[in-house]
Amino acid sequence: MKNDRQLKILEIIAEEEIRTQEELILALRRFGFAATQATVSRDIKELHLQKITAQGGGTKYAVEPSPKQKEKETLDKYRNVLHQVLTSAVPAGNIGVLKTLSGTANAAAAALEAMDFNEIIGTLAGDDTLLVLFAGERGAFDFCQKINNLYLKD
Repeated sequence: MKNDRQLKILEIIAEEEIRTQEELILALRRFGFAATQATVSRDIKELHLQKITAQGGGTKYAVEPSPKQKEKETLDKYRNVLHQVLTSAVPAGNIGVLKTLSGTANAAAAALEAMDFNEIIGTLAGDDTLLVLFAGERGAFDFCQKINNLYLKD
């Protein structure tokens, strides 16, 4: 019964904006589940539900993202930063010279370092220029080619 109820809770919050425990209790009743506030409170805790911002304002219940999902969302944010701020990437010996919008080179450097490109030895950011250091020329060339293909092509 508990497992069925908790599965139904997950279904309900995926399909409806449930803002309060009382709304969740009423929704469960529509599907034939009788639950007290204490039971629903325990279910919320056991299911690791969290309150997130609802579309029309206020908050609603949602499933807490898994660590893998959180990591993917973080990587997506870094990729988005690169898409928004990079304007060019050119290899120069063992250095990748990346141009960015004015004032965004540090953000691009932080994104690249957080994305854990193994071939990067280090970065040095100015205002609109980012130097990315590699062990050899091939690393810089391959990296700049990757950046141009992934982040600078529309």
